[in-house]
Amino acid sequence: MHPSDGQGYSPSVPGSYSHQTPAKVPPHQSSGQYNYSGSQNVSQLNNYQGPGQTLNRPPVVPFSGSPVQQTGPVPQVLLPALQNSAAVSSAGSFPPGASPPVLSNWQYSQTPGSQPVGSQTSHLAHVTGTGSAQPPSSLSGNTNPPGNYQYAASPGGPPLQNSYMKPGSAPPPVTQPLTPLHPPSRPPLGPPPVGGPPLIRPSTLIAGPPNTQSLLNSAANREGCCSSAVNCKYLSSLPLATPHPSPAPPNLKMNRSVGYSYPTLPPGYQNTSPPGAPGMQASALQYPDGSKHFHQPALGTNHLTAAMGGLSLQQEGLRPVNLLQERNILPTTLLKAPVPNLHEDIQKLNCNPELFRCTLTNIPQTQALLNKAKLPLGLLLHPFKDLSQLPVVTSSTIVRCRSCRTYINPFVSFLDQRRWKCNLCYRVNDVPEEFMYNPVTRVYGEPHKRPEVQNATIEFMAPSEYMLRPPQPPVYLFVFDVSHNAIETGYLNTVCQTLLDNLDLLPGNTRTKIGFITFDSTIHFYSLQEGLSQPQMLIVSDIEDVFIPMPENLLVNLNENKELIQDLLRTLPQMFTKSLETQSALGPALQAAFKLMSPTGGRISVFQTQLPSVGMGALKSREEPNQRATAKDIHLTPSTDFYKKLALDCSGQQVAVDLFLLSGQYSDLASLGCISRYSAGSVYYYQSYHHKHNPVQVEKLQKELKRYLTRKIGFEAVMRIRCTKGLSIHTFHGNFFVRSTDLLSLPNVNPDAGYAVQMSVEESLTDMQVVSFQSALLYTSSKGERRIRVHTMCLPVVTTLSDVYLGADVQAITGLLANMAVDRSVSATLSDARDALVNAVIDSLSAYRSSVLSIQQPGLMAPYSLRLFPLYVLALLKQKAFQTGTNARLDERLFTMCQVKNQPLVYLMLMTHPSLYRVDNLTDEGALNINDRTIPQPPILQLSVEKLSRDGAYLMDAGSVMFLWIGKNCGQSFISQVLGVPNYGSVPQNMTHLPELETAESIRTIAFISWLREQRPFFPILYIVKDDSPLKSSFLQNMIEDRTESALSYYEFLLHIQQQVNK
Repeated sequence: MHPSDGQGYSPSVPGSYSHQTPAKVPPHQSSGQYNYSGSQNVSQLNNYQGPGQTLNRPPVVPFSGSPVQQTGPVPQVLLPALQNSAAVSSAGSFPPGASPPVLSNWQYSQTPGSQPVGSQTSHLAHVTGTGSAQPPSSLSGNTNPPGNYQYAASPGGPPLQNSYMKPGSAPPPVTQPLTPLHPPSRPPLGPPPVGGPPLIRPSTLIAGPPNTQSLLNSAANREGCCSSAVNCKYLSSLPLATPHPSPAPPNLKMNRSVGYSYPTLPPGYQNTSPPGAPGMQASALQYPDGSKHFHQPALGTNHLTAAMGGLSLQQEGLRPVNLLQERNILPTTLLKAPVPNLHEDIQKLNCNPELFRCTLTNIPQTQALLNKAKLPLGLLLHPFKDLSQLPVVTSSTIVRCRSCRTYINPFVSFLDQRRWKCNLCYRVNDVPEEFMYNPVTRVYGEPHKRPEVQNATIEFMAPSEYMLRPPQPPVYLFVFDVSHNAIETGYLNTVCQTLLDNLDLLPGNTRTKIGFITFDSTIHFYSLQEGLSQPQMLIVSDIEDVFIPMPENLLVNLNENKELIQDLLRTLPQMFTKSLETQSALGPALQAAFKLMSPTGGRISVFQTQLPSVGMGALKSREEPNQRATAKDIHLTPSTDFYKKLALDCSGQQVAVDLFLLSGQYSDLASLGCISRYSAGSVYYYQSYHHKHNPVQVEKLQKELKRYLTRKIGFEAVMRIRCTKGLSIHTFHGNFFVRSTDLLSLPNVNPDAGYAVQMSVEESLTDMQVVSFQSALLYTSSKGERRIRVHTMCLPVVTTLSDVYLGADVQAITGLLANMAVDRSVSATLSDARDALVNAVIDSLSAYRSSVLSIQQPGLMAPYSLRLFPLYVLALLKQKAFQTGTNARLDERLFTMCQVKNQPLVYLMLMTHPSLYRVDNLTDEGALNINDRTIPQPPILQLSVEKLSRDGAYLMDAGSVMFLWIGKNCGQSFISQVLGVPNYGSVPQNMTHLPELETAESIRTIAFISWLREQRPFFPILYIVKDDSPLKSSFLQNMIEDRTESALSYYEFLLHIQQQVNK
């Protein structure tokens, strides 16, 4: 085993694997070694001008293109083998000699709890990191002997061309870094006024020493086996339109070679399936533009300059839009991600934006240019997404850069047949002998045609050096609340029956283990020992010092003990029906579960129906119903660190905890949610769950639990994101624990989880035409295989502000800002977060108006690429996570915040800005045909009551819920042929299902709704809403463009933005 290839993914390996204890990661108990928080800052923070400082604000430290200045006592570490990691001990203290970071303005990174509240201005600003952007060097090369290869069908693609940019790209980079302007200060801008003039708060800029960073064991940073695959979050954003040629300088000097340089390569790689393997679907992994494979010889470097002679810009993205005049700017179809301005041969190989997406598809050359644009730079990822086709490579040699450990990918350069240049650190590496042979084409001497160099998304079967211990078995432990309150809801019947129905579908193999714990004021274990005629209950009443009775019989092999397990699931719901025990010892039950799971790792699924009341982790109610509507004094922070500490212990032993909260009363999700957040688990919330009083929730729980139980799962995973030298990642968002500067610990990884990261330009990207980002996810499959999923994305570098705006991805920007706003709500206040969201719009549009628009025009001008930015931010302000003036329950608000941090972008955008369709006139025109089904595609309407007609029926898809609004004068044919009732008055008040009728209208409507539901991992309830329905207010609350009692209409919001921009 190569010592440098150890992943360090198990800080303290369980006793059963003691013979392979890793030496590189310190045990998690030692203070000062781990930095944890939901969004975690992992490098030192320096003050610099970022979004949030526009026109009249005090100047901050400029970015001059030189290395980042240190304002604290810690020297910058430049050794390649070491990396800085911001360390916070498990007690929340800082390492000796360190002081907490103090951010001026809303920096683009927030560690909850690490910043003073009330001392920052509400503005979004980036934070530069000082840690090295690329991982440290690893000593091991690829010295393994040649082995066998197996390839699954892989999408084909061409050899890379030398011209990275499209014939119409941005001008070539200049070497001069831009310096930021320092205009005088202006007061921060608050949220739009409800009544009187906006409040003006004084701006305070606080400079302080950056957070001191502890150096982790250097070996722990050498991810020999744990590249982290991070998926870019979901598709949707603005398409760039028609190119207009613009002249380019005649002399284009290329200091860094990109693309392939030896001209003797034969024509491009064809999509070849192994015998008997299905061909790759075009939509599976390639960019969803229907690009065909092409045949073209590779170009030499001399072609690069020639190909870039006619650079052009896709100017449509920059077309000024007067938002106050152009009201119908919402597209009638779902937005797609903007296409990066790259040479088409390169773009065909780029990563699918559903997996990997950047907020700016044109990367600014300098931090100063990024600051000037006032837009956040970050990545949105969906690394473990279910894919219909995935190229899988089995080889004893995985080719990686010897310096930065990047996996070979489509965007490296081959200098000749024997050498390739890394696209992240530019080191020249040798091509291993084994890599010279392509087993798909059975040709020797064409390394550029191998699947690893033809696919931006690929999965490797990891050899033994990527394991620190034998792959763990799948282990599932279910922990059930059986207090009187829990039994009253009837949830246990639904959960046990769903588990019975799907027992054979749990991901796993012959080693799969399963166990059960129930709890009220005591803890009940269930012995499922072979030979017993029925399960045996063991009760532990000492909840202050929990111990495990008969540990060997509590987690048992699923296949060998299936009958006992089925017997237990059938009897459990009846066992506690007469219980009068009202107490809940959730904390001790979780401690017991952790002790039981520690030797192996695995997944704990805990079901809870009330506030924990006894033992460790007991909580008291903090919700005051009278204050729900205000943004002040609501409790978004945990009341105890018990659940966070336990989650970190779980993470260290490769255990993740998923929380199902089924509660009609306040349960302090702010505290309970930590158990999932820091252990890479998920949170599910069923408000007011009751099998009789709220039957529609029963179906939702059944459907979502089935998906949860049967979906793919990865165990003992780690993820690392790498980027080209000069860029650095400083903050992560999602459910995980940051083990070192850039290594995310994911005890479980699931296909429905998304992640986000914030980045800065640490060094000027001079002489670079393109930059690349790579995520790598190392995990153990449910079949016991160690696998590495790698995604690589390539984007162009630009030198002008107009090009930065041209490449803005408005949905990705909105998604990243939403993540940052959640952190701001927790670390400061909800009103601060709201102010910061509004200021993000004001600052970016001010910068565009003052620096890009050549002719000043009246109105509120935005570049076409950002035309939806104010609408999306207004939608965020009206979303449950950030809204004020409504009677939303605190747990409901917190659950929505959990979703913001953990949802892939496509679902987050749907929750934020729902889609509205008219459905009483569906036709087959433009319909999709999927598996012999015809799916109508009605146009998307603006979210305003003025778009509704009393003669129609409208479907609102808000992601986790759907509303079908029936107008009073809706046509008789729709009412009878879709709703199955004789007239409008006969439509029931609580209708939640459409009858399946043998009419064309019914078939179309049900096909459309079913198709929408199939697109997502959660089950949206459908509510049929009439004019006099109590749910009408919920439906109207999602009309983002209309005024409510506590929030402005879209037009009023635009007027407010205009007023601030024109100051």
